Amino acid sequence: MASVNILKFGVSSPADTSPLKLLNHAGYHASDILGVVGKSEGVASVNRAPTIITNLTGNGCVNDFSRTLSTTVWEPLIPESAVTIFSGGTEGVLSPHVTFLVKDTKPTGLIAAVGHTRDFEPHEIGSAAQAEAVAASITSLLQASSIPQSQVQMVLIKCPLLTSAKVEAIKAASKTPITTDTYQSMAKSRYASAIGIAVALGELPGSELESVMENETSWSKRASCSSGAELEDCHILILASAPDPEGPLRAVSGYMDDAIDAPAILKCLTQVKQESGEVVQVFAKAEADPRGLIRGKRHTMNTDSDIHSTRHARAAVGGLIAGLVGDPEIYVSGGAEGQGPAGGGPLCMIYRVPSV
Repeated sequence: MASVNILKFGVSSPADTSPLKLLNHAGYHASDILGVVGKSEGVASVNRAPTIITNLTGNGCVNDFSRTLSTTVWEPLIPESAVTIFSGGTEGVLSPHVTFLVKDTKPTGLIAAVGHTRDFEPHEIGSAAQAEAVAASITSLLQASSIPQSQVQMVLIKCPLLTSAKVEAIKAASKTPITTDTYQSMAKSRYASAIGIAVALGELPGSELESVMENETSWSKRASCSSGAELEDCHILILASAPDPEGPLRAVSGYMDDAIDAPAILKCLTQVKQESGEVVQVFAKAEADPRGLIRGKRHTMNTDSDIHSTRHARAAVGGLIAGLVGDPEIYVSGGAEGQGPAGGGPLCMIYRVPSV
């Protein structure tokens, strides 16, 4: 297992790699990077940079190539073993940024493990085969890193989707795609990944995987899955609390029952406040309730022909969390199939406590 520190920096575009210099100023190097998780936007001139969790300003849909741009500029600059998880869409108040998870030589209070599944054949995307591969990879990572299931706070995954070319290739091979709708394939892939997480963490028995994939109603409370056209495998990042809480970082997880579930966020913030902590980052999932209702009241996110429902959901949930936390540089990813209850989504808050 690797002790990790978490550092977050704003970006001016999906190609902005200046945070790498800031990482160096903080005493870390690209070789220390385990993962980069990001939210970013737009398209700009291409520079070079490392592994990241990023939020992009793209639309977060099938044709969001800001994710591909970020992957292209960052991956050559980080270790081959590191993972990138780029989420498109910074609607509303969400601010484009990247979050580095870097190895630390001293205990920090948080541990992490990263890895990849095998590449998937196009017809496997969104299927039980994908869920099984994800479950197997996470189980292997947990065992190799000696991370107990109970210590895992969240598993973040970047997973593939079907393009029109892939759908045609599947048909040409006389196989059947999980769907011919490229956008729907994003949802199918997210769900398969989330079920793989649930099985690996013991939230669902592996013997039920096939039936669970068919009913599409089960979910994990510790899964964050984002689809993209920039990869053929799944990138996996496991974030966990250290067994011995030595160091300044802590994590608290929960889930929102719906898009306006402020009490779920406040519950996490209460724990932060009790320890005199300061929020470092929030990882959350958001979706428009597929039933078209929020607490019995009709919403129109699913019937808006101009703006996709996932964009509405990111803006709504992002605004709620940002307002309560006091920071718009948060990772809110749209599309929460299999991730928390329908219309809701998992939530993981990283915070720093004062040194003793």
